[in-house]
Amino acid sequence: MTAVTANGDGMKRLLMAVLVLLLATLAAGSAHALESAPVSSKRAIATLVTETNAMEPGKPFRVGLRLRMTDGWHTYWKNPGDAGVPPDLTIQGATQTPIDWPTPRRVAEGPVMTYAYLGEVLLPVTVTAPNGRIEAHAHWLVCKDICVPEEGDFSITLPVGTPSPSAQAGLFAAHDRSVPRPSPWSARVSPDGTLFVQGPELTPATVTDAWFIPDQPEWIQDDAAQPLSVRMGGFTLALKPAKGFDRTKALTGVLSVRDRTGMETDVVVDAPPGPPPPEAVPPLTQILVFAFLGGLILNLMPCVFPILAMKAVSLAAHAGRGRGRGHAAAYTVGVLVTFTALAAGLLAARAAGSAAGWGFQFSSPVFVAAMTWLLFAVGLNLSGVFQIGASLTGAGSGLAERHGTAGSFFTGLLAVLVATPCTAPFMGVAVAAGLAAPAAVTLLVFVTMGLGMAAPYIAFASMPGLVRLMPRPGRWMEVLKQALAFPMYGAAAWLVWVVSQEAGSAGVLATAAGLVLVGFAGWVFGTTQSASVQPRRFGQALALVAVLAAGAVLSGVAAVPAGAAAEASAEAYSPQRLAALRAAGKPVFVNMTAAWCVTCLVNERVAISTDAVRAAFAAGGVAYLKGDWTRQDPAIGAFLRQNGRDGVPLYVFFPGHSGPPEVLPQILTEGEVLRVLHES
Repeated sequence: MTAVTANGDGMKRLLMAVLVLLLATLAAGSAHALESAPVSSKRAIATLVTETNAMEPGKPFRVGLRLRMTDGWHTYWKNPGDAGVPPDLTIQGATQTPIDWPTPRRVAEGPVMTYAYLGEVLLPVTVTAPNGRIEAHAHWLVCKDICVPEEGDFSITLPVGTPSPSAQAGLFAAHDRSVPRPSPWSARVSPDGTLFVQGPELTPATVTDAWFIPDQPEWIQDDAAQPLSVRMGGFTLALKPAKGFDRTKALTGVLSVRDRTGMETDVVVDAPPGPPPPEAVPPLTQILVFAFLGGLILNLMPCVFPILAMKAVSLAAHAGRGRGRGHAAAYTVGVLVTFTALAAGLLAARAAGSAAGWGFQFSSPVFVAAMTWLLFAVGLNLSGVFQIGASLTGAGSGLAERHGTAGSFFTGLLAVLVATPCTAPFMGVAVAAGLAAPAAVTLLVFVTMGLGMAAPYIAFASMPGLVRLMPRPGRWMEVLKQALAFPMYGAAAWLVWVVSQEAGSAGVLATAAGLVLVGFAGWVFGTTQSASVQPRRFGQALALVAVLAAGAVLSGVAAVPAGAAAEASAEAYSPQRLAALRAAGKPVFVNMTAAWCVTCLVNERVAISTDAVRAAFAAGGVAYLKGDWTRQDPAIGAFLRQNGRDGVPLYVFFPGHSGPPEVLPQILTEGEVLRVLHES
C-alpha cells in the first residue's frame, strides 16, 4: 500500500514538473514572440509588435503597428493626398515619438492621387515606459473600391531585463531600409513651384524618372503631372502649386529618383524658397540678353550675311519709296515664325518624354563622338577644305531679289534655316537655360533670339542711311569664315575631353580614329569637287566610304564603359583578387556598382565613403574591392548571380575568419556597414 502511494506521488510530481515546464516554455515563447493578439477583418490584420524581447524602465525602445492588408486594399501616409486619413497609434501610460513613416506609393483612385501603402506596412514609434505593460489604441482607414475605418486595442507585456532583438526585429530592420534617407543633394523651390535638385550623380545617363511627395496636403496639385528635365549635375521637377502653397516657406517631403536599373532612391527634401541656383538656370534677364546677342551675331555668319547684305540694299530702295517698314516687318515675321516653330518642335519632344534641346544627348558617348566629328567637319568646311551650302545661298539670293513683302517674309524664314548649322557665342547658355524653364519662358527665349537676328534689318528700315555703313562683301568675309573654323576645332577638342570622361582612353582612341576618317572624307571630297564627272564621282564615293567607316567606329565608342567614380581606397574587383585576399585571411568588403546606377552612387556617398566607415575599414584591416558593371562585365555578372542578384547594387562582406559572407541590403546606411564591420 505504501509503495503504491509512493508511486502515485511520484507520478503526480512528474506530471506537475511537465506542466510547469510546458507553461514556462509557452511563457518564454510568448515573451520572445512579442506580438499582440490580432485585430482582424476581411480587409486587414493588425497587430502590435516590439523590436526587443525585454525592456529597462525609463529606457526607450520601439513598438510598431503592423498592418497586413488583403490584396487591393491600402492605407495611407501621413499626407494622404487628395483623399484618405492617415493611421494613428497611441501608447497609453508612456511617452512616444511620432510615427516613423516609410516611403509611400502614389496610388491613383479615380480622378484623385493618394499616397498610400499596399500589402504589409510597419508603422513604428519609440516608446519610453515605466514598466513592461504596453497598452495601445490605433485606428486606420483601409480603402479599395470603398473605404472602411477600422480600429483596435492592443497589449503586450515585456519582461524587465537586458534588451535583445525579438523575433520581429527583422520587421523593424526592413522598415528602416524603406524610410527615406537624408538627401545628399541640394534643392530649392522657385515661386512658380519648380523644384531644382543638384548633385554630381544626377545626369541624363542615370536619372530616368523622379517624383515628389509633399509632407503637407494642398501644397501641390497631387494629381498633376511633374515634368522632369534632367541635365548634367541636376534636374528640375515642374510642380503645380495648390492653394496651400506658400512661396515664403520651404517645401518639404519625399523625393523619389529612379535610375536605369529600375531602382528607386528615396530621400527627404527640404527645399528653401528662392530663385533657381545660378549653376542651374541664369536669371531670366541674363538669358534673354544672351539670346538677343546670339541672334544678332548670327547675322555675321557666312551663310547668313550675304542674304542680309543683298536684302538690306533692296530695303534701302523700298525705304526711299516709303515701303521699307512693311518689308522689314515681313522679314521679321518670317524670322520669328521660324524660331517659334523650332521652339514648338523642341517643346513637343520634351512633353513627349524626350530631353530634347541643344545638348540633350550629351550623356551618350556615341552622340558626343558623332558631334565631335560634325563640328570638325564644319571647321573643315569653314577652312575651305571642301564647299557645301552654295545652293542655299543661291536660293537666298533668288528670294532676296523677289519683289513684295512675300519675298521679305521668305527671306527671313530662309535666313533662320541656313543659320542653324552655324554656332554663335551666347546661344548655348540661352537655349539650354530656356529649355530647362517652363514652356512660356522657352518660347520667349526663342522669340528674343529671332528679334536679335531681325534687329539689323529693322534698323535699316528705320534708318535707311545705315545701308551706306554696311561693309561690302569681299575678301574680309572669306577671312572671317576661315577664322570661325577655329572655334569649331576648339569645340571638337572639348568634346573629345567629354568622351574621355564618359568612355575612357579607349573611347578617345575610337573618337580620334573617326576624326582621321572624317578629315580624309572632307579632303578627298574637296579635292575632287571641281574635277570632271568621273574623278568627282570617284571622290564622292571614296568620301562616302570613309564616312561609313567612321560610323562603324561608333560601335567601338558604345562598347566602352562610362566608368563608375573611382575611389582612392578601392581596388578593382576580380575573382582572383578576392580569392587571394580570402586565402590570406583578410576581411573583404565588395561593392558592385555602375555609373548609371543612382542608388549605387548615393549609397557610396552616404554609407561607404564616410569618415566613420573609412576609419572602420582601416582599423579592421578590411580590403575594399569595387566592381564596375557599367558594361556588364561577365565576371561581375557571375558574382551577382552567385549571390542571388540580377543587378546592382550588391554589397557583400567576407569576414576574415572562415565564416559565411553576409549580403547587405541594397539600400545601404552607414550604420548597417558599421554594424557588419564591428560584428566580424
